[in-house]
Amino acid sequence: MNITKYFPELNLIKNEELRSKVGVIWAEAMRIGGWEEGDLENIPFSLLTKGSGINLMVHTRAVTRTAIETAKIMVDSYGDRIKINIDFLVAGGLLHDVGKLLEYRQSGNDFIKSPGGKLVRHPFSGMALAASHSLPDEVQHLIATHAHEGDGGFRSVEAIIINHSDFVNFESLGGKI
Repeated sequence: MNITKYFPELNLIKNEELRSKVGVIWAEAMRIGGWEEGDLENIPFSLLTKGSGINLMVHTRAVTRTAIETAKIMVDSYGDRIKINIDFLVAGGLLHDVGKLLEYRQSGNDFIKSPGGKLVRHPFSGMALAASHSLPDEVQHLIATHAHEGDGGFRSVEAIIINHSDFVNFESLGGKI
């Protein structure tokens, strides 16, 4: 599976090993979840925004691009006072919802929670996939804390950016928790 075809932002990750592992994780999540390559264009980004017409691929790219632009503005505005690891940010953006490939399943023309997805939400399953491929703790942290599971705890600068990028996209499309 050529993940760059779906997520060209992958090429923004300078570290070759990290870039490769992000692609491998997407392919593995597709396999474990029982999805085929063409399914990426049909899987909804959320089960909480019925009828939005936005798929997981479009949402993932939008969150990643929102995060990148936010980071650029912050670095431009604050200079050396802020340190943002762009490789980690992009990897976290691309992987923040990869666990949804395990959390969801298709039932006829509808998408529902999988049996495992009822027990383990995507921040946890996504982080587990990242851990199984020895992604840096910092990237695992971004995946684990991007949703409400990360509220009230520590978030790195990159995690704050991913969290807000995710929710500005989710809530703008009518998503509510």
